Amino acid sequence: MSTAFRAMFSLLTPNESSFQKVEDVPPYVQQATPFFVGLIFLELAVGVLKTGTTVVTISDGLTSISAGMISRLPSVLMRGCELTAYMYVWDRFHLVELPWDSAWTWWLTFLGVDFCYYWLHRFAHEVAILWAAHQVHHSSEYYNLTTALRQSLTQQFTSWIFYLPMALALPPSVFAVHIQLNLLYQFWIHTELIRDLGPLEWVFNTPKHHRVHHGRNHYCIDKNYGGILIIWDRLFGTFAEETDKVVYGLVFPIKTFEILYVQFHYYSYLWRKSKTYKAISNKLSTFIKGPSWKPGKSRLGDHVDNPKVCETIPKVAYFHNDMLSQLTILGMTNYILLTLTALGFIIDQRPTAAVLEMLRCVVMVTLQKYGYMKPLMPLLAVPTEVRRPFGLIPATLH
Repeated sequence: MSTAFRAMFSLLTPNESSFQKVEDVPPYVQQATPFFVGLIFLELAVGVLKTGTTVVTISDGLTSISAGMISRLPSVLMRGCELTAYMYVWDRFHLVELPWDSAWTWWLTFLGVDFCYYWLHRFAHEVAILWAAHQVHHSSEYYNLTTALRQSLTQQFTSWIFYLPMALALPPSVFAVHIQLNLLYQFWIHTELIRDLGPLEWVFNTPKHHRVHHGRNHYCIDKNYGGILIIWDRLFGTFAEETDKVVYGLVFPIKTFEILYVQFHYYSYLWRKSKTYKAISNKLSTFIKGPSWKPGKSRLGDHVDNPKVCETIPKVAYFHNDMLSQLTILGMTNYILLTLTALGFIIDQRPTAAVLEMLRCVVMVTLQKYGYMKPLMPLLAVPTEVRRPFGLIPATLH
């Protein structure tokens, strides 16, 4: 538990987190899941005590969590793209083999992963087709720990490219540690409750710096790309201090919590935009130049057409009178989480999978019994109630 908690702040030592084989590397992200939940509730409680209001809304928070769940779906079918591609290059093309148990190798990999992440992150903002994936993370108009979980389903299919140069010398087992630590560190910096960390602000990415990155104020756009370290932004001219009150979200807010739209709407927007141009060069530029690019403008475009942002801009609730109550949505989400957890237990063949799946079936039948859930076809109602609790478990576990 101590290791998992310290991993969230990249506080592990080389001695305790160096492994010879990739198979021996702990799943730090999976181990940190209870701390994700715990810190989200802690932020909620502290936020109420400190400000008198909640820092998380059910609608926005559930959208962020749902996006995080969707982003992990490919891992059910395959190992992460980043690690798979890295091991492929290492096995066939590595030039030198630095010792996996050396503290120098550990620290060099720490710096390498963070440096590569800086450029991955920067390209994700400066290349429109990459921004189509990354914009998911910026789509919330709130800034709290649930926002950290609002991840893209598609970004992982291109992010692996930026880490490949490291595979020429640095062992995959060390990379597998730091790619997780770099991701975990970025969870806790998504909060407004931590204002300033003093001298640490000079070297590390902090909540103060990352708030700027999530802002749509003019001074915030395309700034502070660092993962763990902020020194890369200071070196390459993309650093900005937090000054005016940050207004969060996309420059053009999407105003919806529909999760598939959040994930994929920008791809269709780029396609429609490209079709407005006749020249092939302009069509291609729509995808490979900046999101604000237009013919006649520089590679990254400009922000002349951006709507004016003011400090008092209201956060849109988006709910209509005929939409489901937040309590109903919360109940539905808990059932979906229970279903996905049970599925994960079954896939992992855990001993308690049968118990959890039986609980899920009982909940489903209860919801159906009292009208909170309906089968796709009325004729399936009776067979579902009879067969579901008793027929599915043995067949699934077998």
